[in-house]
Amino acid sequence: MKPLQQLDNPPLHFLLNGGAIGSLLQTMDWRDSPLGPPNTWSPHLQTVMATLLPAQAQFVLFWGEAYVALYNDAYVPTIGNKHPQALGRPGQEHWSELWDDLEPLLRGVRETGQTFSAKDRPFYIERRGLGETVYFDLSYSPVREADGTVGGVLCLVTETTERVRFQQRQAFLLDLGRTLPGLGQADRIEAYAVSRLAQQLGAMQVYFAEDLGDGTGFKVTHAWADGVLSMQGQHCYATFGASLREQLVAGQVVQQVHDSLSVQHAGLRTTLHVPVLRAGRLEAMLGVHFHTPRQCVEDECQLAEETAKQAWAAITHARAEHALHLLNHSLEERVAAVLAQREAAMLQLHEAHKLEMIGQLTGGIAHDLNNMLTPIIASFELMHRHPQSERAPRLIEGGLQAAERARNLVGRLLSFARRQTLKPQSVSLAALVEDMRELIARSLGPTIEVQVLVDPALAPVVVDPHQLELALLNLVVNARDAMLDGGSLSISAGLAGDGPHRPAGLVGAQLAWLQVRDNGCGMDEEQLRRCIEPFYSTKGVGKGTGLGLPMVQGLALQSGGGFAIGSQPGQGTEATLWLPISDSAAVCADSDLVEAPQADRARRVLLVDDEEIVRHATASQLRDLGYEVIEAASAAAALQRVARGWMPDVLVTDHVMAQMTGARFAQQMRERKPDLPVLIITGYANLTPKELKGFEVLRKPYRQAELAQSVARLLTARP
Repeated sequence: MKPLQQLDNPPLHFLLNGGAIGSLLQTMDWRDSPLGPPNTWSPHLQTVMATLLPAQAQFVLFWGEAYVALYNDAYVPTIGNKHPQALGRPGQEHWSELWDDLEPLLRGVRETGQTFSAKDRPFYIERRGLGETVYFDLSYSPVREADGTVGGVLCLVTETTERVRFQQRQAFLLDLGRTLPGLGQADRIEAYAVSRLAQQLGAMQVYFAEDLGDGTGFKVTHAWADGVLSMQGQHCYATFGASLREQLVAGQVVQQVHDSLSVQHAGLRTTLHVPVLRAGRLEAMLGVHFHTPRQCVEDECQLAEETAKQAWAAITHARAEHALHLLNHSLEERVAAVLAQREAAMLQLHEAHKLEMIGQLTGGIAHDLNNMLTPIIASFELMHRHPQSERAPRLIEGGLQAAERARNLVGRLLSFARRQTLKPQSVSLAALVEDMRELIARSLGPTIEVQVLVDPALAPVVVDPHQLELALLNLVVNARDAMLDGGSLSISAGLAGDGPHRPAGLVGAQLAWLQVRDNGCGMDEEQLRRCIEPFYSTKGVGKGTGLGLPMVQGLALQSGGGFAIGSQPGQGTEATLWLPISDSAAVCADSDLVEAPQADRARRVLLVDDEEIVRHATASQLRDLGYEVIEAASAAAALQRVARGWMPDVLVTDHVMAQMTGARFAQQMRERKPDLPVLIITGYANLTPKELKGFEVLRKPYRQAELAQSVARLLTARP
């Protein structure tokens, strides 16, 4: 439908706030449209359009028996290059490829007058020059005329393609991860992986090819082929382009649409080649062939890459184990040689396992850390460009919140790895729970009833109170997410022998337990078995890191206790921490750091850190608190300053530095000034008290208030 060159009619009131689509509707030529010009539309249709056009949600209205398509600006990206030709035209004209699927749904709403809704509903659509399967959450509702008849169907849609593809990819890779190790033999692993990938991508042939090492060719030992000539055998890279091997060696995924008649004669139009590199050398490649010209989307390329890495690691693992098996048969004849080769094979297996674990941890945490770093970078970039903007305080607060989330995430990882630097003290469980009661209530909401059963006279336990608060809050949030329709939650505590059974292997110590119980949906055996695994979550994409329960378990074990969890579907869940009983009275919990204490008078601080950015930031924090700060980039530079007669009132130093550690440097400073207060600042979580020589420690990253409290406490304690 073409726009008119001139307009004689005044603007229609119901199109005034309609954005680009509203303007286009007024300028279009409606002479050959079954709907007619907008000024002739029924009052009900005009009312619907006045509501639909300015909406932020994606709406399309199919009106009349011809299902004429009317939509708003928000809907335009959904149909790509179908716009603007589809506007004001019968739906079948521009949705022809999916009309056999779409028209029965629209007709059903018109004929029955009933709303139709679905989640993740698939449609095949051609909207960007290529066909693809996309997914939507949708709700189709009837729109009635004044006489009560259904005039059209109003469609509210939300595209979920990215999420569905992500879930499909994750399910596919999870299946590979569970299945491949159990197949044992390398050829069975290879056959399973290529067949599953072919089915997932709709390919005509998939194979692994090993590089021959001569710079020109590769060899295929097994291929999955659907009615075409198999690629098994030796081939030249140049068959698929003169630069293919060069691109693969560079680590590039190569996608090609072939125009060569010789390649087309084999029924091949599109190829996708994924390199498998080891130590910078091309070891193999994964080939995927299609019989039609197409463009693989990013999700498909990523799936092929991840399949190549995971499957080839399993193949090399199986081959190494098979080689070990063969070597063991001839052990008596070649004892010395076999032992050497076996050691090499075991090292290879160890590296494969280590790389696999690193890959799992990196892949699981990269998404969350990147999400947290994004607002930090964005906030500082905007403040750099607009330092006087009135939005600066809000940007700063957003950056601080994201940084705090990143710090908490790192803390959860360290807790899971039992590398968290804990500050255990004698803690009253009753007081801790009571102090958190309001926070717990706010976290749960009004639909969940909370019951606390903790005797104030219960003996205190030895634990880091802040980490225990975080662990308890994790358990409470998990319980809340299991009770979407409301329910009840209880927090109870007691001594060992008066309550739940101890976890297996937890004997000998005097223990107390803290339990969180809910009556939510519970977990099945598989979920219960895996709930402690890092990055495993049942909450869906974007709703959890999968580190909550591993962090709770890590805290309990690192504190000398234990953790147990029990659950049944429909019967709720109970999670129990076991913590050692303290011999001393409970220490009153520190209040939250609200304001950083200023220096009571001019104090000189010697700040030593070999990381310039960290040193300058810490120096700025200290100067802001009123301290006189002298910076040094190394222990040697600091000692030179002291040798010239300058002596600080307090020493703040990093620990891990070249040539001399912070603890060793602090010892040398104490030799010059025995009562010198020393604060070690470090980002390493696994340093022992012996390595730190008993000096006060502040773990990076830290807020200014935490730094101020530590320095002030050292100066106050000084004789």
